[in-house]
Amino acid sequence: MTEQTITREFQAETRKVLDIVIHSLYTERDIFVRELISNSADALEKFRHQSLVEKAEFDAHVPLEITIDCDDKRHTLTITDTGIGMTREELEVNLGTIAHSGSGEFWTRLAEAARKDVSIIGQFGVGFYSAFMAAKKIRVQTRSWDGGEGHEWESDGGGTYTIRPCEGLHRGTKVILELKDDAHEYASKFTIERIIKQYSSFVPFPIIVEGKKVNTVQAIWSRSKNEISEEEYTEFYKYIGNAVDDPLYRLHFSTDAPLSINALLYVPRENFEVLGMGRMQPGVNLYCQKVLIDQHSENILPEWLRFLKGVVDSEDLPLNISRQALQDNALVHKLRKVLTRRCIKFLNEQAAEDPEKYRTFWETFGIFIKEGITTDFEYRDDLAGLLRFASSKGDLVSLPQYIERMKEGQDTIYYINGPSREALEMGPYVELFRQRDIEILFTLEPIDDFVLNHLGEFQGKKLVSADRADLKLPETTTGQEKDGGAAGPGESLPAEEAGALCTFIKDALGDRVNEVIISTRLVDSPAMIVTADGYLTSSMERVLRATSGDEHLAMSGKKNLEINPASSLIRKLSALRDSDQDFARDVTEQIYDNAMIQAGLPVDSQKMVSRNYRILERMAEEL
Repeated sequence: MTEQTITREFQAETRKVLDIVIHSLYTERDIFVRELISNSADALEKFRHQSLVEKAEFDAHVPLEITIDCDDKRHTLTITDTGIGMTREELEVNLGTIAHSGSGEFWTRLAEAARKDVSIIGQFGVGFYSAFMAAKKIRVQTRSWDGGEGHEWESDGGGTYTIRPCEGLHRGTKVILELKDDAHEYASKFTIERIIKQYSSFVPFPIIVEGKKVNTVQAIWSRSKNEISEEEYTEFYKYIGNAVDDPLYRLHFSTDAPLSINALLYVPRENFEVLGMGRMQPGVNLYCQKVLIDQHSENILPEWLRFLKGVVDSEDLPLNISRQALQDNALVHKLRKVLTRRCIKFLNEQAAEDPEKYRTFWETFGIFIKEGITTDFEYRDDLAGLLRFASSKGDLVSLPQYIERMKEGQDTIYYINGPSREALEMGPYVELFRQRDIEILFTLEPIDDFVLNHLGEFQGKKLVSADRADLKLPETTTGQEKDGGAAGPGESLPAEEAGALCTFIKDALGDRVNEVIISTRLVDSPAMIVTADGYLTSSMERVLRATSGDEHLAMSGKKNLEINPASSLIRKLSALRDSDQDFARDVTEQIYDNAMIQAGLPVDSQKMVSRNYRILERMAEEL
């Protein structure tokens, strides 16, 4: 050992620490490239700041950049920056942290840093030592910005490290890795370019690999909105979202409290899940100081917002020392909450500002809003305002709009599920709503009833399905109702005769119905099916049948058959039961099947067809 060369041994415990860093701390080997680039970027940032405080004379003409050279013949990787560099003392302190402190103090310092929310990105130490995952020997050549002597640090990650003078260096730091036999791919520029594009695309200094600048896309999320053109926004979306078209929506915002956040989020134009391409991965990447921390992050937004694309950058996140997992769950929840509420607020603003454009969003991504209501209790009420449905008085109606148009004395939001608007308008369930001029929402997807049932109420108004057995509609002043309830096409059966008919129908249908009762809400239709269970409506049964694949499931709920005593068919059936009970039973069975079909519930089609032929034959005989 010469006077100017220092060789020191690692303390006994330090080898164990290195083994942990190299073999256990990082889950992906590629991470070491990100760590070294982050160190270089930090050194460049420090020099830029220092040059503002004190004018630098030494190598003042040298541009601020990171250069990477790959030698696939010698199996070496060299990463050079023109940053602030290090003196001999700084070199020993920065790279000898593990060596001179011992593992006990080392872990103590990391724990203290975590408690203080101190980010270690860009600091030498653990991130630097990750390079030993791929390198059998590392040399660090560095010269400080003040023009002092240059020095070289060298170690194989084993028992010792050496610091010696090194002449002919420019300002900055050069890290030379002699790669292990199983890590020769890191001497390939294609491998390095791939890693840079994945993790370090937005480092704010040029990264040059074999003479070519690799990070060509700017981290525009950190700039002011008025400085960014529409073309830049679109270009960035296509890059980050791997897209070819323009986005539907863009949300760019920054916050300082309760967290420092820069976010740039996009809503695409296509829902690839609907197109049959499988469940989408989360599309938002998490960055810290423009370095990728979590690609397709599952932590920062709820799963029902997985259709969003973009980036979130927060300097407040305390990370574990590998930067691959978020450390403070409470802080992550706070970040998630801020982002989610901001996204919901943004969608509400867009819906109010441009309803037609929001219609496009709703038709494409409305299913995700419904998913959020059913799976995420925390945001259920906030999301309810984003729901849109067709209604008897509008093409696409929100729950707040429905409430604004409610009749005096009405305290309930009514809805009915069906295959189409036309089918619902012709069905028996909306007749009394139409007569009393009460708006009713048309839910046209099987999941809609499940969503509204799960929601329960909105702004203090209960949500009620129109096919509930216990439905009670408020009286109105339209003057259209007849005494005794719903209006019909003719005179009603006397109460005693109507009761006898109900008994006959119940006997004919047996256990298929729970009760046969006189309806107070049918106007024109002869009969309707309602579910005796107030919660499990006919539409809910359709959902359960569709999701379970069990065609017989829908038959398990107790059902009531309501008949309209003012219907001419019901009046004729009453007379028929005295003159021809067999034919009356066929007519009863057909009325029941028709009501089941109008409720969207299954019937025995073969029996129904055979019965239809018998009824048609009887009618033909009487012509």
